[in-house]
Amino acid sequence: MKYLIILIFSFFLFLPLQNIQAKRLMPDDFIYKGAFRLPEVSSVPYDYSWHWGGDAMTYCPDDSGSLYATGHDHNQWVSEINIPKPIISNNLNDLNTAGTIQNFTNIRQGLGIGDREIPRMGLEYLGPRGDQKKGRVHFSWGQHFYEDLQESHAMSLLVLDKKKSKGPWYLGKRTNYTSGDYLFKIPQKWVRNNSKGKRLATGRFRDGGWSGMGPSLIAYGPWGKGQVPSPQATLKSKALIKYTASDDWEATTQHKLNNYHHSDEWIGGAWIKANDKKGVIFAGTKGTGEDWYGFANGVVWPDDPPYPPIPDPPNDDRGWWSTGFKGQLLFYNPKKLKKVASGKLKPWEPQPYATMDIDEFMYNVTSAQQKRHISSVAFDQKHDRLFIMEYRADDDKPIVHVWKIKK
Repeated sequence: MKYLIILIFSFFLFLPLQNIQAKRLMPDDFIYKGAFRLPEVSSVPYDYSWHWGGDAMTYCPDDSGSLYATGHDHNQWVSEINIPKPIISNNLNDLNTAGTIQNFTNIRQGLGIGDREIPRMGLEYLGPRGDQKKGRVHFSWGQHFYEDLQESHAMSLLVLDKKKSKGPWYLGKRTNYTSGDYLFKIPQKWVRNNSKGKRLATGRFRDGGWSGMGPSLIAYGPWGKGQVPSPQATLKSKALIKYTASDDWEATTQHKLNNYHHSDEWIGGAWIKANDKKGVIFAGTKGTGEDWYGFANGVVWPDDPPYPPIPDPPNDDRGWWSTGFKGQLLFYNPKKLKKVASGKLKPWEPQPYATMDIDEFMYNVTSAQQKRHISSVAFDQKHDRLFIMEYRADDDKPIVHVWKIKK
């Protein structure tokens, strides 16, 4: 009888742990469905089209569903496309091609935002707020280097050529290196209980760790009591993930992402609630092995002269390098972020509980040291689909890969 009681108690003790584990989004919850190509666009110049594009993307659930995404990374105009059936094939010619719904448009026009050097951008659809009858495409806008604090966020109508975008806005006095890139929604229930109306999550990872040595995540909300803020307004925000910046010379401890490399690139993310599974993911290109600042062939660039000669191409690109790179997803637990929001954890304490390598699905990973495997992420909450753009997989155009989260 004694052993029977212990057995029954152990069963009920273990059962809640099983339920908790079952509700955490895991890599094996993702089923690969295939990919599709992007259309050729002849109505705009080459450097405004899909070529070298795909830095930002969002899913819009209106009508039958569509994707808004950015074109060439020098200009980052936005186009809307439909979503054809993805195909699994090793041959690009077997893939279906999306159709254009709205042609490329500069949604920053009229906001007083000038050109930015090596620009970064994020897009996210958000449903109607206040007296809005339609949702909006919110966007972030940043650049590689900063000297002064700049406006970083705004929003556009779904009809892109209306040219009635609102903003731009500041995110407090936070350095622009922590925002102005990826952008995604936070589930409404989590917002209500934890972030006091801050419905959007923004962030950035800047190579070299200037943004923090790992992906950053900042919750913000563009409304006070339902009104759209005035241009140049400062929005309230809350850091949910923020590791120590590499140039923070006053920091007594360096808090960083596990297995961190200065050459990492985290370029997209999504807060996923699918069926009973929950998780926050970041997608990017992860450095492996050793990392260094210099050239791909292992030549290290010193802090002070004498400087070494610049190697011949293709090893003449100076920057942060690793022995290898791989396309990867990081998985964070929303419960940890809840503790950050309440003050029970510091923003540098959450770490990924799982990772998922995705290079086996890529078309254009041709060498161990190839950077920039992917370029943006979007999540379709309605159909539990994750979209990831692969950079320059179709000549100079990206393609879109699709995963379904299983029930």
